[in-house]
Amino acid sequence: MLRRLTIRDFVIVDRLELDFGQGFGALTGETGAGKSILLDALGLALGGRADSACVRPGYDKADIVAEFDLPDGGELEALLAGQDIPLDDGLILLRRVVEAGGRSRAWINGVPVTLTQLREAGERLADIHGQHAHHALLRSEAQRMLVDAHAGAEALATEVAQAYRQWQRLAELRRAADRDSAASERERELLEWQIKELDELGFEPNEWSEINNEQARLAHAASLIEGAESVLASLGEGDFAITSQLRQVSVRVEEMAEIDGGIADAREMLASASIQVDEALHLLRRYRDRLDLDPQRLDELDRRIGAITDMARKYRVSPDELAELREKWARSLEELVARADPVRLSEQEAGARNTYLEIAARLSEVRRPAARKLSQEVSEAMQTLAMAGGCFEVVLEALEEGGAHGMEQVEFRVAANPNQPLRPLAKVASGGELSRIGLAIQVMTSRASATPTLIFDEVDVGIGGGVAEIVGKLLQRLGADRQVLCVTHLPQVAACADWQWSISKTRRGDEVLSAVTPLDGNGRVDEIARMLGGVNITDTTRRHASEMLGLVGAG
Repeated sequence: MLRRLTIRDFVIVDRLELDFGQGFGALTGETGAGKSILLDALGLALGGRADSACVRPGYDKADIVAEFDLPDGGELEALLAGQDIPLDDGLILLRRVVEAGGRSRAWINGVPVTLTQLREAGERLADIHGQHAHHALLRSEAQRMLVDAHAGAEALATEVAQAYRQWQRLAELRRAADRDSAASERERELLEWQIKELDELGFEPNEWSEINNEQARLAHAASLIEGAESVLASLGEGDFAITSQLRQVSVRVEEMAEIDGGIADAREMLASASIQVDEALHLLRRYRDRLDLDPQRLDELDRRIGAITDMARKYRVSPDELAELREKWARSLEELVARADPVRLSEQEAGARNTYLEIAARLSEVRRPAARKLSQEVSEAMQTLAMAGGCFEVVLEALEEGGAHGMEQVEFRVAANPNQPLRPLAKVASGGELSRIGLAIQVMTSRASATPTLIFDEVDVGIGGGVAEIVGKLLQRLGADRQVLCVTHLPQVAACADWQWSISKTRRGDEVLSAVTPLDGNGRVDEIARMLGGVNITDTTRRHASEMLGLVGAG
């Protein structure tokens, strides 16, 4: 569960340190006070998209840290271990920094991570249902993804998509072979000729630098020999060689050191210098002996460099890219040869299709019971959400040839009232009905999720009265097994919470900042009374608020 959230310089928040409790918690307050801002900050810590506009005006960066308990099951623990991220006493710290210039950085337990790594961890810690999440349910893609998540089949759905793409790639190759056989033959002959030409050149990947170095050495051999002779004469082979003078100086200093030990360091330095000069002399003699004026070899290298340069110019690449060009041509030729064999391509296509059908059939087997269960659970929830007699059904409509997402199309259908036919969700539900059905779907799918923290951001928009109380009780029951956080404007929902915070605006100088106040019993009565009665809170609204809290406590 979420233990602590620390927010610094985020939108209208200067600094907040919030300690969260278990069960169902309600976040309430006036519109614009910053309730959703807290969830936006948490969303960033979980790997959400960053925007420089979230940085508090006049400050360099926003800094958010979320502290979670390590969930049971070991999945997240294995994920972090695979990324060499240490665990700290069963706690996980997610940190996100967004700079005013737009740059974003992330850490897990103090280890720098990519946004993808942060998001992978965040998805296993908390699930945020936004205030417009029910509108996403109108999209076929969102419906399919929700069913697959409810069935625990996301990985299998990914396999299906990969298998389908491989099948379609091979099918396109086979069709291209049938369609472009003549053109492919001409292209194949050209590639074969080009590869043969490069092979006859016999160019090796490291050859270019080696022959250039050798050519430079031979081209300057006379100058190098002259330079070596001059240096050798100065060091040890001339009348005034440095080595002989250095030896004389060393002998003189040695004699002086026997009289005065204070120059012993100078004696050691001269001895070391003499050794170094002797070694340099030997190295230069060996170097001079290896140097050779070889006009014939120099001519061979010049011709070789010219041939390689001409070939590179012909194909408009640099000489050191010729080997890579040859590999590219070889891969293209291999594909053309494969395309020129329709029998082989047909066999590969058939094999890929069978693989796809096998994996897609497994996905269908997993989807069917999940669809039936979700249909039953949402239909039951609708009976309590002012839609008595209504029915919800997840329809898996078979696709003859299948598709990237399996052998069926997923569609949510609903009848909001009895004796009405089931029709697509987008064509039937009114705004209020869509809000209620969407909330029922989110709650039911969350119950099947392993995510320990569930967050609902004003998902109760469009409902009220007795339905709002039912929604509150749904979230309360969900909070018995999970940590549930809910931003709400409805007193009926807030009254069902195990704990409640009030979010308000405060003024500090010229700034308007967001503040969070944990509410005790009396504070909850006042806040729910405000939610019931608006600006003027009366004794009647306070009594009503007390009764709501008392009734919930008694239930």
